[in-house]
Amino acid sequence: MYASVRHGFVHVLGRAVVGAVLLGVVAVGPARAAAPGARAVDVPAGVTAGVAVFDRQTATFTEQLNPHMQFRSASVVKILLALDHLWDRDPGSLPAADRDRLASMLRSSDDDAASAYWTEGGGSTIVDRMVARLHLTETAGPPPDYPGFWGYTALSAADTVRIYRYLLDSAPAAVRDLVMGDLRAATRCGADGFDQRFGIPSSFERPWAVKQGWSGFGSSDDCTGNATASSAAPVTPVGAGGVDLARKALHSTGTVGAGDRTIVAVFTLQPQDTGFGAAYTNLNRLVRSLQNVPGARRPSGSWFDTWGSGVRVRADATTSSAAPATLPAGVEALVACQKQGESVTEGPYTNDWWAYLPLYGGYVSNIYMKSPGSKLPGVPGC
Repeated sequence: MYASVRHGFVHVLGRAVVGAVLLGVVAVGPARAAAPGARAVDVPAGVTAGVAVFDRQTATFTEQLNPHMQFRSASVVKILLALDHLWDRDPGSLPAADRDRLASMLRSSDDDAASAYWTEGGGSTIVDRMVARLHLTETAGPPPDYPGFWGYTALSAADTVRIYRYLLDSAPAAVRDLVMGDLRAATRCGADGFDQRFGIPSSFERPWAVKQGWSGFGSSDDCTGNATASSAAPVTPVGAGGVDLARKALHSTGTVGAGDRTIVAVFTLQPQDTGFGAAYTNLNRLVRSLQNVPGARRPSGSWFDTWGSGVRVRADATTSSAAPATLPAGVEALVACQKQGESVTEGPYTNDWWAYLPLYGGYVSNIYMKSPGSKLPGVPGC
């Protein structure tokens, strides 16, 4: 998610003790090469991707694609903002307002919270400090022409793995528990209304922890069903060092499996005319193509393309049921089962079958599924 200091979308122990614990080299240990014979990652047409999948149990990269390529980080940089803020602070001693602000930034990707930490921490000097502390090699602050745009921080998939390895293996327990606890509690809807359950949370069953990023999509149907708009990102060229600041970006990073077994970092640049739902689908398909993600469990069901904008997910197979979520326009959805319910009419079509979407916890009329016939083929009854 892109952001300036004011707007955007992108989207600890006592001081003395923390200083003593955290000064010096980050002990994340060596990483071995990717497993031989791994199947190529399936990258949708027109998408540029950087991928790194790291098995913490074997200290092995099991999947890699352009792992050292720099992308604008969007909201993934919020992990660095949090770590810098907590570097010499005791999480247990944070004022309630500060703790709430951190939680909002990490769980709901709150841009205003990130902008506040960016300003308080000295802007790009935050990135400089964290590069030195974590020995990052492909991370850099925003270009000189965009000093306030924290989402323009350059980051690679490989460096993202290093950040998570530090957090899980070297950070003080109180810092690890606070940050990872918030990432495990990531909300479906970002603070700007965008649905952030793409990539890792769509492709793998819990347990997972995620920090997502999105940039360049302008406005979207709010995933709770209310219209919303985010601040428009400026149209910008490829930045210094080759970091693309113009194409739409969608990233999914975090951990998968019991004990945070595997770190997954997937960065993508999408074709400029790609809508959010289509980019969401592209990223999901890429992440689902990863074959070697130790500890991961895949959700069961069948995937179907959808059509329509503002399609509500209902608690039951009726239009009067509560609507816990709204589908991103044109997104691919996982269907677990189907049942008959209220008839729905759209144009010349009428359908009384409804699909249960386990990732959204509710039903959508089959009329919005791109499939011939009223019933979805190969989908069992609920």
